[in-house]
Amino acid sequence: MKDDAAQRHILPLNLYLAVGSGLLVLTVITVAAAQMDFGQMNLLIAMGIAVVKATLVAMFFMHLKYDNRIYMLVFVGSLLFLGVFIIFTMFDTLRRGDIYEEISEPYLKEAVIYRTAETGTASSHAAADSSHTAAEAETETTDH
Repeated sequence: MKDDAAQRHILPLNLYLAVGSGLLVLTVITVAAAQMDFGQMNLLIAMGIAVVKATLVAMFFMHLKYDNRIYMLVFVGSLLFLGVFIIFTMFDTLRRGDIYEEISEPYLKEAVIYRTAETGTASSHAAADSSHTAAEAETETTDH
């Protein structure tokens, strides 16, 4: 019987209008904040406003405030995990430039492909064959 009472809650229209008005005000604040330059705080300000708006929607329009607490726990937990995954992705994308600078040079500067590219006279197959036969001749002379 207690569950039936929890299912039948009806919120007054004034509450919906107040929450909707709050969401509109927060949207105007979001647009105004996007026009200003706060430096590195731009992302934090935008995300803070978005969290407040999402909280209002979840609590009142999705009725999580008045429903069983386990639903709120699952909802908040999933948002926290999503936030953690986004943060780890941001860590990766912030450091991409460092990786590209480290691998900008060839790993093996003496590789066959770089020698044939410098001469430019032989085709790639012929160059590979000649380097292969040169390597065989070199090993034969070291064996004798």
